[in-house]
Amino acid sequence: MERKIIITAAIFGMLAIILGAFGAHALKAILTPEQLTSFETGVRYQMYHAFFLFFVASRTELTLKTLRVIYNLVLAGVLLFSGSIFLLTTKNVTTIDFKIIGFVTPIGGFLLIFAWLVLLVTFFRKKS
Repeated sequence: MERKIIITAAIFGMLAIILGAFGAHALKAILTPEQLTSFETGVRYQMYHAFFLFFVASRTELTLKTLRVIYNLVLAGVLLFSGSIFLLTTKNVTTIDFKIIGFVTPIGGFLLIFAWLVLLVTFFRKKS
């Protein structure tokens, strides 16, 4: 499981750098300042959670079940949160109106928050 988490974290991190550079260079002239700020938010949260996954994979005190739960929450959360932001902010480029998926952004955010909560509760319950 640790290997899977690290691979996913590396992919998230790599894609965050690629998307960040793409946003800063290619999209800067196309997106409005508000859209660019939102796009950057998606990139930033994706990178935060890449680091979070690296951290979680390094914790030997977490059970396999806890690792799986956190991994699945982060994977779904990043895809829904950051992914929907990327699609919603680039509608001028793709000419596809993704407004219909706007409701998944907060769901993704909730899943990310819940992943952190699982980690927090796990350590609160852990005996020193």
